[in-house]
Amino acid sequence: MKHTLAAASALTAALAASACTPTASVGAQSRAPAPAVVAAGRPVDCVRVADILETKVYDDQTIDFIMRNGTRYRNTLASRCPDLGREKRFGYKITTGNLCSVDTITVLIQGSSIPGPTCGLSQFAPVALAR
Repeated sequence: MKHTLAAASALTAALAASACTPTASVGAQSRAPAPAVVAAGRPVDCVRVADILETKVYDDQTIDFIMRNGTRYRNTLASRCPDLGREKRFGYKITTGNLCSVDTITVLIQGSSIPGPTCGLSQFAPVALAR
């Protein structure tokens, strides 16, 4: 049991170290739906992690990645990722410097040393907020 908890703690620490932290704090979670957007180009398979300025998690299936150059990519997960909308934070592991549609994210559960669900990403669709 001690080894399992230690391994879970180590995994959580590693995920937290590589986490994309959304701007909304967990204590101030809003239940606002994802804002309406319009397509602003063709979807891409990968984004450079170094170019991600912030992420916004709206629900269990919708994440916006806001890039340093102002581009917004919407990633609508192929299926619901339990607890993502409530926790609004996730971690990921990368090996190439890119976060890609074939990668997974792991929900980080506040106050827990055990990682939450792991879910697959989809393509990153460039979007603009609808006026």
